[in-house]
Amino acid sequence: MKKFLAYLKNSIYNIIKGIVIGVANIIPGVSGGTMAVSLGIYDRLIASINGIFKEFKRSIAFIVPVFVGAGLGIVGFSYLIEYLLEKQTLPTALAFIGMILGGLPVMISSLRKKQKEIGMERFKIRLQDAVAFLILFAVAAGLPLLKESTDTLQTLDVTFGNAVMLFFGGIIAAATMIIPGVSGSMVMMILGFYYGVINLVTSFFDALLSLDFEAVFRCCLLIFPFGIGVLLGIFFIAKLINFLFEHHGVVTYSAILGLIAASPFAIIYNTGAFSSAGSGAGFILSVTVGVIVMLVLGYGTYVLGKHE
Repeated sequence: MKKFLAYLKNSIYNIIKGIVIGVANIIPGVSGGTMAVSLGIYDRLIASINGIFKEFKRSIAFIVPVFVGAGLGIVGFSYLIEYLLEKQTLPTALAFIGMILGGLPVMISSLRKKQKEIGMERFKIRLQDAVAFLILFAVAAGLPLLKESTDTLQTLDVTFGNAVMLFFGGIIAAATMIIPGVSGSMVMMILGFYYGVINLVTSFFDALLSLDFEAVFRCCLLIFPFGIGVLLGIFFIAKLINFLFEHHGVVTYSAILGLIAASPFAIIYNTGAFSSAGSGAGFILSVTVGVIVMLVLGYGTYVLGKHE
């Protein structure tokens, strides 16, 4: 009985920590991995994921409460994000950018650490590092240009193409979500399906609450491929990424920095932030509020990263 009560207590704590991680994962610029480190469960979470087949019961006992909490955090915060993107698009976009830029010092520090590990006492940029940076920068900046600047409330149609896109998007987002300092939501936004997923999550639960099972089924046709992609990303692709960070850390961090450097452009373009801000006094007010929020949240992200 005592063991059960102790497990129940720990599970409640882990659900709460999972909620915090889930909220972090849905905010572009905030790393769920960094939040897991700050909450003191990152190492055990990664060990449980990698050892799920060797120590199934112990791993599941730890992973399930964390994932349940993360799911609750993602669902609950999706409604707030959807509201902010609809009503305060420009300040919200600038807030995202602030959090992304606030995380840059952590990434640069991690890059320097990897450089020192391979004997590079002074900071310098090698050819392969520059190439990796430029390739990811070009990809992150170029992807948004392949489609029109879109409305933040876009709805994903149930098509085979969207299902495939969400499947691969789930793999990429999940694989990056567990890396401290890297925001999976930022990657989703660069890829151009962040808003569609947010809308999909809220639409699913709205349909469920209204008992509209036809709409629930339509949402599931897209949620399932995304969910399968997330699971594959967490359990398989993440191992590849960890290998790259361990054995090719400098090049990998350089590539990630290229991704981050181009992300502000992707966010502004994908949200249509400036076009939706109006003109005149309303535009000035939106920019002013956005810049203030960007600076405050950017500093907050920097402090959190510095602590981590």
